[in-house]
Amino acid sequence: MTSASPTPRLPDGWTVRPDPRTWRVDGGATWIGGSPPRVLRLSAAARSRLAGPELVVADPTTAALARLLGDAGVAHPDPARAPDAPGPADVTVVVPVKDRPAELARLLAAVEATAPGLGGIVVVDDGSADPTATERVAAAHGGRVVRHPSSRGASAARNTGARASTTPVVAFLDSDVVPESGWLPTLLGHLGDPAVGAVAPRITAWRDEAPENTVTRYERRRSSLDLGGRPAPVTARSRVAYVPSAALVVRRSAFGDGFREDMPVAEDVDLVWRLAEAGWRLRYEPAARVAHEHRAGVRAWLGRKAFYGTGAAPLARQHPRRVPPVALAPWTAAAMTLLGVQRRWSVAAAGAVTVVATARLARGLRRPGEPWVSWPAVSARGDPVVRCQRRSVAGAPTGPVPLALVLAPWGLGGAAWQAAGALTRHWWPAAAVGAIVSRRVRRALVLAAAAEGLADWLRFRDVGTGAADLVLHVAAHRADDLAYGAGLWWGAWRHRTAAPLWPDLSGKGPDG
Repeated sequence: MTSASPTPRLPDGWTVRPDPRTWRVDGGATWIGGSPPRVLRLSAAARSRLAGPELVVADPTTAALARLLGDAGVAHPDPARAPDAPGPADVTVVVPVKDRPAELARLLAAVEATAPGLGGIVVVDDGSADPTATERVAAAHGGRVVRHPSSRGASAARNTGARASTTPVVAFLDSDVVPESGWLPTLLGHLGDPAVGAVAPRITAWRDEAPENTVTRYERRRSSLDLGGRPAPVTARSRVAYVPSAALVVRRSAFGDGFREDMPVAEDVDLVWRLAEAGWRLRYEPAARVAHEHRAGVRAWLGRKAFYGTGAAPLARQHPRRVPPVALAPWTAAAMTLLGVQRRWSVAAAGAVTVVATARLARGLRRPGEPWVSWPAVSARGDPVVRCQRRSVAGAPTGPVPLALVLAPWGLGGAAWQAAGALTRHWWPAAAVGAIVSRRVRRALVLAAAAEGLADWLRFRDVGTGAADLVLHVAAHRADDLAYGAGLWWGAWRHRTAAPLWPDLSGKGPDG
């Protein structure tokens, strides 16, 4: 259980700034953005308060408006200007560890340097073979040790550490991370919002003196723990659907029973989704950075990816409709299916479906809406639906028809991206079998693997890299997908559920 949260008013002085990728229309009458993308129609009173580059809470109206924009992800709080935020003395750092004294010493030295004045440090020794080494390191850095005589897992260790602390905030740090300067004050700024139950930093790659290999270069670019450089609310089936427990700051009043100790993997995803279900807000803040020592060996790296894949099945059972491999509206599902048939008539039919959907979307954009209300503009993974508001986007096509001509292809492109990703990651065992017996499946699989791999490299590549880097990146990306998909299918078989393999074609969110 997690403790339920009301939605308290934001404090005066709380500041939010629009996301640079938010489209604002008619001088701010309608905003399109966030994740999942939404359309917000604002009243004249709201627009008058958004004339500048930021919104500062000064009364109940601005507090409600800031809450709306922040929850929708079209604007983000400024944690450096957060009133009533807790300080380091309100925080206990909890570190679960087993047999890693050198890494623990590195972490605690970084904590001392970057977060002076802490309320405490609790190191939970989860059954180390040499507990005296852990005790020496913890004592040298002002920490105290709580010991499990035998290993009970990281979740149990974190829960033990949380119970051993008394401060109102707990910061969980794994022993293989190294926090960077400013990480804690930046994260604590978000807890100035009394509705925020947890906040997480960006997890970047730890850079030591060892030269990079293909694995470490790939992990530096697109580790599963690195959720990117844009702040966001944490919401299932959105751009930032979870945050990892490698570095996580949690309000004690939200923590409840803590991590599920029967989930050796995906326990962090489960926790943040339970917090959200209890009404708490969660934030991802990339301005705070914590480095992580990624695995460098191919076998260990692939094993970890497969291990992550096994977490999809228990998550799907605990949180139905939150982990589909593909989430599409019916019209994009129909269009992608027709394209997959790979016939002239089916391509023409897919075009006809898109034209009809665009016309319906344009009609929806003509409908007047009520102020202070937000609707999905795009489904959970980039797929437009009809219920948006009529307005033109500043710097983009104006009028409902031109705007629909932007949004509909956007949704179709998002659907194609999802389909390619699912074919090469979640569904590859079935796709591989199909490729043996069907030339069309084989052609679709090869095209998806090549096109999605190229697009991934273009997105994450280092400046100045060439063809050799492209080949190595795509090979690593495909190996990542193969390992994760194998783990996903193994977990689904072991838990006797097909839920993490089943697409959601309803066009609705996880609670729809």
